[in-house]
Amino acid sequence: MLELRRVSKAYAEGRQVLSDLTYTLKAGEYVAIMGESGVGKSTLLNIVAGLDTPDSGEVLIDGIAISQLDDAAATLLRRTALGFIFQAFHILPHLTLRQNIALPLLLNNMSVDRVEQMLTEVGLNGREDHFPHQLSGGELQRVAIARALVHCPRLVLADEPTGNLDPETAHDILQLIRTEIKNNNASGILVTHSHIAAATADAVLTMTRHGLQKTEPAKRQ
Repeated sequence: MLELRRVSKAYAEGRQVLSDLTYTLKAGEYVAIMGESGVGKSTLLNIVAGLDTPDSGEVLIDGIAISQLDDAAATLLRRTALGFIFQAFHILPHLTLRQNIALPLLLNNMSVDRVEQMLTEVGLNGREDHFPHQLSGGELQRVAIARALVHCPRLVLADEPTGNLDPETAHDILQLIRTEIKNNNASGILVTHSHIAAATADAVLTMTRHGLQKTEPAKRQ
């Protein structure tokens, strides 16, 4: 599903964050990536999603090298294959919750039937006509999660998806993410500082400046 071939990236000031990173994630695999702040975890997700470009190396999704695609083709690949849960939510303020969650379905010419299901799954049923300014940070995070999963993407990228949630809600959301990935035979990468969150994945990888190391199979709660 996802292949990283010798991916390297340095920040503008010259600090190297990714160096010759090579890794393969197969369909159905769900991994958590942990590591110190600033080591490049979020940068890696942005590169995988095609939102940032590596200085060298290659990212392949379903055998397709992202760097070989023009802007239109890269956008289409992201829209159909990826579900990205951003730390910053990126909820559109002028759309209702229902409209925000339905957006990936509409862009992919899919039925919007799953919107109500996802609202229920993230505990926001009855709030579908509310606007983002009427929601708390934790509620906005749940909207972002529902939007990322609603079109059953083949690759789910989650960047600290439970940072604004209470422990009980976080548990439910993490189980939802795992269930959606497994039911759709998708692949998933969870970036987190939480060992509890990481334990919902199949394996835990530690990112250092030397690459990704599989430290342990996850011990699910």
